[in-house]
Amino acid sequence: MSQTAPVSLLRQHMQEAVEVIQRTTALQPRIGIILGTGLGELAERIEQECAIPYENIPHFPISTVESHKGRLIFGHLRNRPVVAMQGRFHYYEGYTMQQITFPVRVLYALGVRTLLVSNAAGGLNPLFRRGDLMLIVDHINLMGDNPLIGPNDESLGPRFPDMSEPYSQRLIALAEELALELRLKVYKGVYVAVAGPNLETRAEYRFLRLIGADAVGMSTVPEVLVARHMGMEVFGLSIITDECFPEALQPLSLEQVLEAARTAEPKMTSLISELVARLPE
Repeated sequence: MSQTAPVSLLRQHMQEAVEVIQRTTALQPRIGIILGTGLGELAERIEQECAIPYENIPHFPISTVESHKGRLIFGHLRNRPVVAMQGRFHYYEGYTMQQITFPVRVLYALGVRTLLVSNAAGGLNPLFRRGDLMLIVDHINLMGDNPLIGPNDESLGPRFPDMSEPYSQRLIALAEELALELRLKVYKGVYVAVAGPNLETRAEYRFLRLIGADAVGMSTVPEVLVARHMGMEVFGLSIITDECFPEALQPLSLEQVLEAARTAEPKMTSLISELVARLPE
């Protein structure tokens, strides 16, 4: 699916993907979950009805990143029907923005109206420490591209979607209440998305902090733009996997990121599970 593909082709591809999925499951979840780097534990809590590999779904990209299993999981979490993307796609893998966000279009076509997005991110805010949780309240797009560029399909969303509330204030407030009940410390902050795949230089970290970012990563924003374009309610959560403080910067490996994500993952899993349980039917 090219960036300049006719809008009717997008709808056709969505329908072809939905038809294959619906031949496998009759579940009609209204809650979708995207699991980021190293955040697969939540999938184990889902009472699975079925798991469909991405390669079996027409027009889905294939996840190439370590720790991203690449399956669409259907089942129940806290007795609520859900669908979870166990593994997402990234701009740096060579996909177009439209390919990255196609699964979100398919989730919408399946009936999903609330999207919960998680990611692993570097902490820019000096108050943050490795393993902390950050509720995303806003974002900055520095990826140099946008999945909404090109012909607009008015049946999916408006040409100029409003982004005054990309992340639901209602769900953020609910998550804060649940964090208190669960005795989890959470921060709120702004997520900045960059193209990657390299990590940032000291000067870039200073710049990102200067423009108001609290955490930095290489995902999430494209999916959120498309979700909001279609009117989905969105909640975003970052696990801080490293401290990006320019004057104390240390080399970082993927293994260290994954280890930090695994350490903090039980907190994220508990919070998202409880949030799902409190969402209306």
